[in-house]
Amino acid sequence: GAISQAVKLSLLSWFWNERFWLPHNVTWADLADPAPGVEYPKAGHLLSALPLALGIFAVRIFFERCIASPCASILQIQTELSRRAQPNAVLEKVFTSITKSPDSRHLEGLSKQLDWDVRKIQRWFRQRRNQDKPSTRTKFCESMWRFTFYLCIFIYGIRFLWQSLWMWDTRQCWYNYPYQVLTSGLYYYYITELSFYWSLMFSQFTDIKRKDFLIMFVHHLATISLISFSYVNNMLRVGSLVMCIHDSSDFLLEAAKLANYAKYQRLCDFLFVVFGMIFFVTRLVIFPFWILNTTLFESWEIIGPYPSWWLFNCLLLVLQLLHIIWSYLIARIAFKAIMRGKVCTNPPLSCLSNGCSAVNGCRQNESPNS
Repeated sequence: GAISQAVKLSLLSWFWNERFWLPHNVTWADLADPAPGVEYPKAGHLLSALPLALGIFAVRIFFERCIASPCASILQIQTELSRRAQPNAVLEKVFTSITKSPDSRHLEGLSKQLDWDVRKIQRWFRQRRNQDKPSTRTKFCESMWRFTFYLCIFIYGIRFLWQSLWMWDTRQCWYNYPYQVLTSGLYYYYITELSFYWSLMFSQFTDIKRKDFLIMFVHHLATISLISFSYVNNMLRVGSLVMCIHDSSDFLLEAAKLANYAKYQRLCDFLFVVFGMIFFVTRLVIFPFWILNTTLFESWEIIGPYPSWWLFNCLLLVLQLLHIIWSYLIARIAFKAIMRGKVCTNPPLSCLSNGCSAVNGCRQNESPNS
């Protein structure tokens, strides 16, 4: 017991090493006892995100059933009825163990083992895949929930930041750092974003399991880690700017998807174009010339570099690289779709959905989500 306790204390001491987390000549003790009425971010605050995440998850279930589903009915979006595959233990085992359809050699082996025609086996796999695909109605409800959350959090964020000094002068992100007061508005903004991504982690295990399950799981986990990192490090000011930048286009993508599911082609095209323009401006112009400029150069001048500063900026640079990659993919998808005469056809929009999810999650590289 004494040895395990000593090891535990040693690991905690190593993890919370002041020379990694804090600027030179600053200790955890300096931040532990602020003046009356003043509060700094603490790691323990992050625990409040877990019960709130469960609450958001419950709200999502209520929202999808009682609000989004009736809206889908009004728009005449129905659940497609797909033919269920005939129960077969052998084929089910193969289906769950592979990511692609079995090759011809595998099909021949299954045909002999089951005494089934090859075409019948291929039809079984096709029906089994379709059986797991979420219906358009389900996707509509999910997108409506995300659209509502992203829109609300963006409105909250822009209203809060509009009154903050650091939105108009990014050097304010570093003056008197890390002795920057945690305001209630900043706390709620951060914890709500963190709780939302925790709720996405929870919902992955109750939603229909999709092919990108592992990718999205890692993506949500990375986002949660990055938001938590920036909170503990009290880089909340610049983190709030990054979150707002990314929130500015997320709700537009979901709106375009909603229009697509409802078969409002022109509205979908318009929303997609607006989304693309805002995405490119925020990710390729505002982020590098506003955010990276302050985190790399202004912060170096005001507080100087230290270990977690280097990590923070490396994560932001990785995020910027992802912005460039996804912008290229979005432009290529949009170009191909325009050449076909429709912007919001299902395949391109589906690809965009996956792409921007990765940006979102990685997004809080922000400060750095996912």
